[in-house]
Amino acid sequence: MDFMLEEELIDLMTFCLQNPNSSEIPEKHKRITEIGHELYADGGIDALENFFFVLKNRITEEIEKDPSPMRSLWNGLTDEWQY
Repeated sequence: MDFMLEEELIDLMTFCLQNPNSSEIPEKHKRITEIGHELYADGGIDALENFFFVLKNRITEEIEKDPSPMRSLWNGLTDEWQY
């Protein structure tokens, strides 16, 4: 399941970074937030940190864009995650 979520997040974030003016962005951001809830429920803050580390590295390598601004979509899941 983690692999499937990772791939979905890669696709969602890549789309958002490559199509910043798309009308689909709010929908994509909503799904990214939902996945964050799933990850946190399953593995806590460590799961969020680990997933984002992998996402950032892969996306930066593949499309040379930094997904770090999307970290804030997971704000509010826990007081430990404030970006």
